[in-house]
Amino acid sequence: MGLPGYNLAVDTSHELLIDTKELTALRAIVEGTAGTAGEAFFQTLVRHLADAVGTKYAFIAEFLGSTQPSKEGENKSKQAGRARTIAFWFKDAIVDNVEWDLHGTPCEDVVAGSECHHPSGVSQKFPGDEPLVQMGVESYLGVPLRDVDGRTLGHMAVFDDRPMPAEPRKLYIFKIFAARAAAELMRLKSEQQLRESEARFRDLFDEAPIAYVNEGLDSRFISANHAAMKILGITPDQVAGTVGMSFIPDTPEAQRRVKEAFESINRGTNTSGVVLELRRRDNGKPIWIQWWSKPDPGGQYTRTMFVDITERVLLEQEQARLRAQNIYLQEEIKSVHNFDEIVGRSAALNSVLEHVRRVAPTDSTVLITGETGTGKELIARAIHSASGRRDKPLIKVNCAALPTGLVESELFGHEKGAFSGAIAKRIGRFELANGGTIFLDEIGEVPPDVQVKLLRVLQEREFERVGGNAPIQTDVRVIAATNRDLLAVSKDGKFRADLYYRLNVFPVHLPPLRERADDIPLLVQFLLRKFTARIGKRIERVSDETMRRFVAYPWPGNIRELENIVERAVILANSDVLDIAPSTLTTSATFSSPTSTHAPPMSLETVEREHIVAALRNSNWVIDGPSGAAKTLNIHPNTLRSRLKKLGINRPAHDGS
Repeated sequence: MGLPGYNLAVDTSHELLIDTKELTALRAIVEGTAGTAGEAFFQTLVRHLADAVGTKYAFIAEFLGSTQPSKEGENKSKQAGRARTIAFWFKDAIVDNVEWDLHGTPCEDVVAGSECHHPSGVSQKFPGDEPLVQMGVESYLGVPLRDVDGRTLGHMAVFDDRPMPAEPRKLYIFKIFAARAAAELMRLKSEQQLRESEARFRDLFDEAPIAYVNEGLDSRFISANHAAMKILGITPDQVAGTVGMSFIPDTPEAQRRVKEAFESINRGTNTSGVVLELRRRDNGKPIWIQWWSKPDPGGQYTRTMFVDITERVLLEQEQARLRAQNIYLQEEIKSVHNFDEIVGRSAALNSVLEHVRRVAPTDSTVLITGETGTGKELIARAIHSASGRRDKPLIKVNCAALPTGLVESELFGHEKGAFSGAIAKRIGRFELANGGTIFLDEIGEVPPDVQVKLLRVLQEREFERVGGNAPIQTDVRVIAATNRDLLAVSKDGKFRADLYYRLNVFPVHLPPLRERADDIPLLVQFLLRKFTARIGKRIERVSDETMRRFVAYPWPGNIRELENIVERAVILANSDVLDIAPSTLTTSATFSSPTSTHAPPMSLETVEREHIVAALRNSNWVIDGPSGAAKTLNIHPNTLRSRLKKLGINRPAHDGS
C-alpha cells in the first residue's frame, strides 16, 4: 500500500470519507508545524498524532543501524540495530528521548521496511520487550520513514494499553503524518551532511600546509587559513578587514610587482607563481612568497594561494653576495699582488722579473730562494697570475707553521679513521689546488717522511690520502720557496737531494733589500701612500735625512722590516713630513754597511739571530699577540718558534725584563 502524501482524496476501493474530526486533526498538524522545524516540529507532530489516532503513546525515531538479513550464526540483536526517539509523546506530555535495541520488538519489522499493525496482544507477542510488557501495551501501529531513494531513515509509531482495531481512515491520517515526518527528517539529515561536509572542508582549508586567502576585489581579507596567518604574522581576530596591500613594502620594485599582479586579476586572468616581497604584520621582517590568485566565477572576490619562499630567496641573495665577494676578492688580489705592480727598478729586481716573465706561461716547477722578508710569496703570486692557471686557485701552504704530525694530512688529506681524531674525511691542499697552483712556503721545514710523498707527486702526479690506498691523480703546478740553502742542507742529509733537484727546475733568487738600494726610495714612497691612506693621515714627503738613513740601513729583515718601520713612523708622525729618529733603526750599529771596510761582514745566520733577539727583547720575550715578536717580525708565531729552535735561541736566565 503506497503513501498518499498530502492527497486527501477518497479511497474509492473502500468508499471511505475523511470525517470532520480527522480534517480538524490534519488542519492542526499543518497549523501546528507550519512555523516550526527540527525538534519542535517533531514534538508538535507526535502530540497531534496521538490525538488524531486516539492513543496514549506516539513517537518518531531515527534508525541507528543496519537491517540487512542476518547471516547464519550472527547475533540478531546486533544485526537488527538500534533506534532512538526524536520526539516521544507519553500519555499527556513530551518526555526524554530513549534508545533501544530493535531485536525482539514490534519496531524491528517496521524498520526493516514493513508497515506493522498489532491490534492486540502485543505484550504476549513480544515478551522480550520489557518496557512494553511493564507498560501493559496491548496494541501497536508503526510505519517506516523513507527518503526519496527508498532508504529507511527511521519509523513512526503509536501504541496503547487498549486494543486498536484496523481503521483504514486512521491509517491514511497516520501515513500523512509519516510523510511530513519523513520530509523533515530528510531535511535534517541533509543539513547534518552539509555541516559535516563544511567542517571537513573547513578543516582541510584551515590545516592545509599551503596558505589560502579569500580576498575582496579591494584586497580586503574575507578568510585566511592557519598557514597564511603564520606566514603573514597575523592572528585570527585580525583576518577580517585586513587589507592585503598593507603587507607590501613601499619600495619601487615591490610596488611594481603587486600592481602588475592586481591588474592581471582585474582583467579576469590568473596569476601564476608571481614572487612578491611582503612585510610581516607582527615584527615587520621581510618575507617573500610565490603567489597564485584566481578570480571567483561570480567576480566578487579572489581565491589566493601562496607559499613561503623566504629561505630560498635569502639563500639566492647570499649566493649572489658570495659570488660578488669572490669576484671582488679576486680583483683585490690582482690589484694588490699584480705582477706589474712590484715596486722597484734596480737591475737586480729587473733580472728577477725577467725570469718571472719567462717561466710564468709554462707549467715548470719553480724554486724561489731568498732571505726572510724579500717577497717570495709576492713573486709566487705574480707567476701564478701570469700563467694559464690564473683562473684556478692558488693554494698557499706555510710548511713551517704546520704541526709536524699533521703536515702529511694537510698536504694530502686523510680518510675517516686514519688516525686518532680523524672523525671525517679531509681534502688535502694538493687536492684543493687541482688545476691550479700550490705554493709551498718554507719547503725546507718539511719532515723527511713527507719529502718522499712530495717527490712522488712531482714525479708521477699522484698521491694517496693518509689512511687511504687509492692513488689520486692531480694536475698541480708547484712553486716552492725557502730562505735556506737547500743544496747545502741536502749534503748534510737533512733534505732529500732528489727532491731538491725536482724542485729546482727553474730557480728564482730574490736579492736582499741591501742589494737593492736604488729601490728603497721607491718602496718608501709606495709604503707611505699605503699606510697614510689606511691610517688616515696626511704626510706629504719624507725628510732627506730620514731617506738617507733608510738607504744606509742594511735591512736584515728586508722589505718586511721596512714595511713595519714605515707603518710605525706614520703612526707616530705629528706633521706632514715623515721623520724618524736615529734610534728607530736600533740594530743599525750591529750590521756593517755594504761599503764598510772596518769589519768583515757577518754571516746571514748571525744577522738573523741578532735581529730576532732584538725583536724578542723589545716584546719582553712575548711571541704571540699584537705586541709579540712575531707581529714585529711579520711572521707566523709557529715560524718564529721553528727559527728559535733551529738557531738555538733561548731566553737568558738573567733577562727578567
